[in-house]
Amino acid sequence: MFQRIGNAAFKKSLDNIIALCDATGNPQHTYKTIHVAGTNGKGSSSHMLAAVLQEAGYKTGLYTSPHLKSFTERVRINGVELPQQYLIDFVENCKPLFEQVQPSFFEMTVALAFKYFADEQVDIAVIEVGLGGRLDSTNIITPEASLITNIGFDHQNLLGDTLQAIAGEKAGIIKPGVPAIISTRQLEVAAVFEHKAAEVIAPIYFAPDNYSLELKNYSLEQQVFDVYHHGELYLPDLQLDLTGIYQQYNLPGVLQTIAVLQQLDFTITEKAIRNGLASTKRLTGLKGRWQVLNQSPLTICDTGHNVDGIKQILSQLQSLQAKQVHFVFGAVNDKDVTTILQMLPKNYKYYFCQATIPRALPVGELQQKADAVGLTGDSYSSVNAAIQAAKENAAPDDVIFIGGSTFVVAEIEEL
Repeated sequence: MFQRIGNAAFKKSLDNIIALCDATGNPQHTYKTIHVAGTNGKGSSSHMLAAVLQEAGYKTGLYTSPHLKSFTERVRINGVELPQQYLIDFVENCKPLFEQVQPSFFEMTVALAFKYFADEQVDIAVIEVGLGGRLDSTNIITPEASLITNIGFDHQNLLGDTLQAIAGEKAGIIKPGVPAIISTRQLEVAAVFEHKAAEVIAPIYFAPDNYSLELKNYSLEQQVFDVYHHGELYLPDLQLDLTGIYQQYNLPGVLQTIAVLQQLDFTITEKAIRNGLASTKRLTGLKGRWQVLNQSPLTICDTGHNVDGIKQILSQLQSLQAKQVHFVFGAVNDKDVTTILQMLPKNYKYYFCQATIPRALPVGELQQKADAVGLTGDSYSSVNAAIQAAKENAAPDDVIFIGGSTFVVAEIEEL
């Protein structure tokens, strides 16, 4: 299980998922899909698209990973999680097939999602890539559109150690004739996507060439943008209930994907766009993206866990201008944690912890690495012990931030 043990569980082949889907009647071909890849932003973008499609009246499937609290979060229709009984029946019925194919945990999950969406006759499903793209189990669909969000360093040991190599893996979801949308224009990797799109004769859109944003208003509940299309005001006062400032990099890709779907005769009104983006969390159940857990002291969590993700979090924490930030931090053992620790401000108070998964970096080791780069903090035996200590030390006008790993956020009791 990649979620628990990491790289050893990653299968570099599509053979198993093809065998599983063949045996279950290739359910993934019975409804329309959108495919979403990227280093950061693919989860938020998937949820925003699903929310807009739901508001437009489509029965919308949403497949994402990993989950935070319950496995069934990974598979939803119109925001409602997979029923536990369906999961039990699916495993029961497929046991002989699983014994024969020997799939990974992720491959089983993807086959489950594809079958559930077919059984429930969704109109369209938004499918988030698990890892990479080219060899990800989700990459056996032929979508209406392929969306690729930002490219950064993560899982280098599996995807390559240059941005170009990583982008090449993500570009693997670009299919012949299927429109490809790129959320950000990154000079180092733009050519990789252009080359792949030309190779398979797919139309390609770099979203920032067509959409630009101006932040009008920001609060802990929402942010408001004026959206321009080719320089003309297109959506004035567009509200987002996802308040991470990094959403400014995801929104153009989401809007460009919606425009492509409109060209493909999907009926998506301005009202559906506005309502979907203003209520993404409520409509889809998204958690853990710059989520406010408490007001006094202000307590926020975010699942950002690689260099780019942490950079955006630190920038947003700085904008809060808190007297003191109490940072509850844990990491997994296959991340370049030293680079991240070197980025963290020396004047924060740190509460080091480890999530209860085999992949977690042992807290003693984390503390040593933090000491080596001059961070001050103490170690705690669990995520919630660290949070409790931060609460006891924080003044009402301080800020508590909880993050460093998706798995740390997953263990927050109030989430």
